[in-house]
Amino acid sequence: MHKEKIKDIGEKELIRRIAKYMPCNQASDDCALIKTKKEDLLLNTDLMVENTHFNHKIISPRDIGWKAVVTNYSDLISSGCVEFIGVNIGLVLAPETEWQWVQELYEGFSEALNKFGGSILGGDCSKGENKIISITAIGLQSKLKLRRNACKPGDILLTTGFHGLSKLGLLIQTNKINIEEMNLSEELIDISINAFCRPTPKYNILKIILESSEFFINREIGCTDSSDGFYQAIFDLSNESKCKAVVDYPKLPKSYLWPKGDQWDKFYLYGGEDYELLISLPRDWADRLMQISNDIKEIGYFTTGNPNVEIKNYPNNSSLDNNSYSHF
Repeated sequence: MHKEKIKDIGEKELIRRIAKYMPCNQASDDCALIKTKKEDLLLNTDLMVENTHFNHKIISPRDIGWKAVVTNYSDLISSGCVEFIGVNIGLVLAPETEWQWVQELYEGFSEALNKFGGSILGGDCSKGENKIISITAIGLQSKLKLRRNACKPGDILLTTGFHGLSKLGLLIQTNKINIEEMNLSEELIDISINAFCRPTPKYNILKIILESSEFFINREIGCTDSSDGFYQAIFDLSNESKCKAVVDYPKLPKSYLWPKGDQWDKFYLYGGEDYELLISLPRDWADRLMQISNDIKEIGYFTTGNPNVEIKNYPNNSSLDNNSYSHF
């Protein structure tokens, strides 16, 4: 009898199957919503595993600490977090790990917490062959809920910034790209490495979204971050909301330093770890939001149809397959 392996079913199917053991829609977003009598809480857990997400050759322990907090906070933001409470930290370390590595890791945690709010609430540690960092972040849910399953046909699809930079930073750090042969500028190199090592969550976006509404609308709006990649993020919105997403390629915001070509489009669409937000709003609301923030750009819309992502007006009528990253 054939026994299924995780590498065969993939990450998304794994999540779909284990979601059956959770309350309805609990796995639709990265965050869990916990209702209490006074405040609604958002909880999120992310793992960073040595030789899967990091190693000592490409990123410092201080940057790992910063990034571990920021990745969790980005998920909280994309669900509508209004305030960060803090993080619980689980560590798996080899006994030979030097204390200095751990010290610098916690200095990175502290830098991020001092910047964005919250504190270290506790955690646990154990030994293992590879370093593993597990962060559970806790925040307060605002009255405006951001959810993957809240996109509606007719909504405008918006993004908060550029994509692909973190992917380029990773390729540079791992020496998988020849920066001289590709004639990359020093500015683009620095920006990309910083995007990979020191990402910044969109922590002020909720305030801007509320400011852009004519009056307070107590409703859910579609949103997710692009931690798994631009294309995958939009597909997740489409899939959870049961409608079709249409992206207009010429509208995609790109750094003026970003090279042209199919390879660079693939970095942009499938790279991941950019932590920009993808937001779905009614037309009037979207227009007001873009008037307030020049960084937020319209890139497409949602329409009726089977869950899918159509990229229209792509050069040379080339086809694009979903090459998004999977942990398995």
